[in-house]
Amino acid sequence: MSAPATTSTATSTGTGEPHLTHAFADALPELAVPWKAAPAPHPQLLVLDETLAAELGLDPTWLRSDDGVRFLTGEHVPAGAHPVAQVYAGHQFGGYSPRLGDGRALLLGELTTPDGTPRDLHLKGSGRTPLSRGGDGLAAVGPMLREHVISSAMHALGVPTTRALAVVATGRDVQREVVLPGAVLARTASSHLRVGSFQYARATGDLALLRRLADVAIARHHPAAAAAGSPPEQARALLDAVIAAQADLVAQWLLLGFVHGVMNTDNTTISGETIDYGPCAFIDVYDPAASFSSIDHAGRYAYGAQPGVLEWNLARFAETLLPLLVEGTEDDDASGSDRAVAIATESLGAYRTRFAAAWRSGMRRKLGLAHLVGDDDAVDQLVTDLLRLAQTDHVDHTGLYRRLADAARAGSTAPARDLFLAREAFDAWASRWLALAPDAAAMDAVNPLYIPRNHLVEEALAAGTNGDLDPLERLVDIVTHPYAERAGWERYAEPAPDAFGPYTTFCGT
Repeated sequence: MSAPATTSTATSTGTGEPHLTHAFADALPELAVPWKAAPAPHPQLLVLDETLAAELGLDPTWLRSDDGVRFLTGEHVPAGAHPVAQVYAGHQFGGYSPRLGDGRALLLGELTTPDGTPRDLHLKGSGRTPLSRGGDGLAAVGPMLREHVISSAMHALGVPTTRALAVVATGRDVQREVVLPGAVLARTASSHLRVGSFQYARATGDLALLRRLADVAIARHHPAAAAAGSPPEQARALLDAVIAAQADLVAQWLLLGFVHGVMNTDNTTISGETIDYGPCAFIDVYDPAASFSSIDHAGRYAYGAQPGVLEWNLARFAETLLPLLVEGTEDDDASGSDRAVAIATESLGAYRTRFAAAWRSGMRRKLGLAHLVGDDDAVDQLVTDLLRLAQTDHVDHTGLYRRLADAARAGSTAPARDLFLAREAFDAWASRWLALAPDAAAMDAVNPLYIPRNHLVEEALAAGTNGDLDPLERLVDIVTHPYAERAGWERYAEPAPDAFGPYTTFCGT
């Protein structure tokens, strides 16, 4: 495989207006439909992440101007930019759709940050495209603000993620179960390449397209794969790199109690970033069966099911690469498929080991036991026993580990035992754990005190939809500083009150 041609870097015009390149559309025109966003009748900037804007090399003052706000809705297109709707396929809840794509989204183009890193600038809710499949192409204020809140929190927690640059109210109503105010989200990502991109390219039967797509993915996200040797070895290295990145990602989700809610193959990125914050949530009480999505009736994407689902998605990715794994070798013939399957299967075999290692390491850190060398079986049993107790007694997942840190500081079970109904069973567990000298300060550094708790998110979104952004701004402030305790913010660290009841999230389409 050869590296794809590069496009000149984005530079400022001197007026604040950004320059956008179009490397994706140039390299992969078969996966790009030129399109333009629907005009917003009365655009109003609701949210602008000025810190992110600065990281991207964008001028926040210009973004707040009339031209800037219309740029953030896709109506004002800078000279030289070529917005496109991206084409991809995907398995959605296990069923294959051969042609999905950006039905309510647009890739405005690529920015180059001041440190030389390429970043996609992408819109969501910008109107119908040729890929809308009967949808209206629009988005409501609430779901777009949700993506801002959750992605901001995930970034602060160190989880690879797309990020929300801005949310703009369009002045257009959106019909869902009720009429809602419309909005457009402007988000950034390392790229929007996904397993579904490869599924679409493979389904075309155009191996040259598949090869170019792999080249782009390697150059953009996994450049070490380019040094792997022959083209088949590079394809194998790409597969291995995506497996490793995604295994690490899903381990982080579980450690934090995050439930994605819609882990379709078109939402599994090649970069290893979290994408699409539709029916997502953080668990309150520890429960592997926790599922919050209104459309996930069977719990396919439940909290504890996520590692297995991801393995399935990665197998679909491996299938797309089969021709490239043996291309140009002596196995590149009718019998080569067996060899390609063997190579892919071997690579996929590393997933469970990688995930288990990331999970085990993360749990050691959460329990303040990272300093231990060996004793894997003993620590694993401690983890298993704690999670069993937490599930049985419906213990708050996030609060548990901060209270355990208090117990480690005190050298006593008292700060945490009241979380459990079976206090004697917890005392017995804690005595084993305390005997290992857990590091309380290390625990505080990795266990968040503040996450986007579901009742607080809904409170902020309801207020924001009605024009009051103060609760949203307070929530974003607190979840982007997740580890340091702040006086007066106690309610942000508490689980939902009983009156909040069962929680359901919706995809927003």
